Amino acid sequence: MPKNRLEAFSDGVLAIIITIMVLELKPPDGAGLDALHHHWPIFVSYILSFIYVAIYWNNHHHLLHASGQVTGGVLWANLHLLFWLSLIPFVTGWMGENHFATIPTAAYGIVLLCSALAYRVLVIVLLRTHGSDSMIARALGSDFKGKVSVLFYVVGIGLTFVSPVLGLAFYAGTAILWLIPDRRIEKRIVHEPTHHPTH
Repeated sequence: MPKNRLEAFSDGVLAIIITIMVLELKPPDGAGLDALHHHWPIFVSYILSFIYVAIYWNNHHHLLHASGQVTGGVLWANLHLLFWLSLIPFVTGWMGENHFATIPTAAYGIVLLCSALAYRVLVIVLLRTHGSDSMIARALGSDFKGKVSVLFYVVGIGLTFVSPVLGLAFYAGTAILWLIPDRRIEKRIVHEPTHHPTH
């Protein structure tokens, strides 16, 4: 399969995920600001999830751009990632509607954890496909952020059963970690332009 087809399909799925989350936002009853009071957990959940989907879209774009081959393993690893990302609207709505109750907030963290692990699986498959001397391998390096993120999610899920706010703080902290520009792949693309075939 040409690489651009995989990118287009993935972009479409991520766009649908955001659309579903937006459609889940219901207008409050009433026209005053006080009507928004009981809806703030829903807005906070939406904003956090939107940021996460945006982070995955950005990193996924750069990851595939640095790739030269799309194998069957890459396709399945990519679908595995999209599966977990497609659950974000569900847990976002569940957590927001229940004002960050313990179980929904923990479930949200589990989906984030599984998404991070699925992204890691995709990276591993791509590295095996391209080899340890490839541009993508040099760009990713030790993937410190990825490893720290998994740790943060596990800690956040555990803390949710002590206080959902603490768990949510770890989820938000992980998102902030990824909002800090990470230009490893982008720099490699600029300095080592790839001429790999797209299929």
